[in-house]
Amino acid sequence: MSKALSYVMVTPYTVAKSRTGGVLSRLLSRVDLELVGAQMIAPDQVFATEYAAKLRRYNAPNDQTLLADYVAQNLGPSGGRRHRTLLLLLRGENPCEKLVDICGHILHVTQSQDIDALSGEKIRDTYADLIISHDDPGTVTYFEPAVLTPRNQEEAEEDLSFFAQFLKGQESIIQNISYPDPAKIERTLVIIKPDNWDHPSSKPGTIIDMFSRTGLRIVGIKVHRFSLAEALEFYGPVEGALQKKLGPVFGKKAREILEKELGFSLSDETGQRLVETVGAEYARDQFRRIVKYMSGTRPEECPPGESRSPGHVMCLILIYEGENAIAKIRDVLGPTDPLKAPSGTVRREFGSNVMENTAHASDSRESVERETGIVRTNENSMGEIIRTYLAERA
Repeated sequence: MSKALSYVMVTPYTVAKSRTGGVLSRLLSRVDLELVGAQMIAPDQVFATEYAAKLRRYNAPNDQTLLADYVAQNLGPSGGRRHRTLLLLLRGENPCEKLVDICGHILHVTQSQDIDALSGEKIRDTYADLIISHDDPGTVTYFEPAVLTPRNQEEAEEDLSFFAQFLKGQESIIQNISYPDPAKIERTLVIIKPDNWDHPSSKPGTIIDMFSRTGLRIVGIKVHRFSLAEALEFYGPVEGALQKKLGPVFGKKAREILEKELGFSLSDETGQRLVETVGAEYARDQFRRIVKYMSGTRPEECPPGESRSPGHVMCLILIYEGENAIAKIRDVLGPTDPLKAPSGTVRREFGSNVMENTAHASDSRESVERETGIVRTNENSMGEIIRTYLAERA
């Protein structure tokens, strides 16, 4: 069976309440679908009105009418401000059926007389609310669906076509708020690294959930595959640091091994040569390992002409915004070596070693500017992915 695309839209309220990580954890760990796109959008009222009209046209049952009303009233701007809404694109077999199942049904989310009868199995069971009047069972007094997802592939593809048109010309970084003291506001880059995507796992969502303790806002998000050229440029400054740190250590180790094996002492001059050769080569190899870890390809193994092609492994890139964003994110991330990281930090919880340390965060404003330029955070391929898919299905 061919793979199809569907989507999950995380509502503005759910995003604002920093529940994005929890939603992602459920999606990524409980469905065998591939996350192929992610973009933070800020719908205007035209978008909200047209999307709501689509929901009403689908000859939907009562729960879909609730959704249409919610979209018309809550997805668009309020008080003159657009709101952050997260759009996730997932690919696989029967994606609509699987996503409807994990998101859960609207009318199951009710305020029960028996609190113990409630459950948190589905996304909406945990994050959505539907409160019905005790006096009038036909009246809904409060409704928040948490997520939106289409019921079938026909609806999915109509919606995706609509989204693709909306995404043309939209900014990838949401700027929808004015701060009292803009000088205190920073943006910082976070990369959830490839070791988190080897198999379906709640790790990426849990990491985002841990970063949410900072109170910072996610204003940009994208699925990214580092090309070899990008990985070389991004981690270029690391190569010199590795030479200084590892060269002497492994030059000395090579000297000790040779002296033991040969049974005589080597001169300091030979020892220095070992630092400059064996130690330097070891450092270069470690750099190449980092590049492969991030792009899927060692530099010497890349076929000619493919250094700028998207790599074979996936990352998730996020842009956080708020006061002292760089330091706050670095504190939650923890130091490079997971074994030296304090308990409760991302790297302590999920990092394996210095190389596979689960996530990256920029360490200065200068680094943010350099790194966001390399991974092109002002661009997002979601619209193009949708358009290519729909053209192939036509």
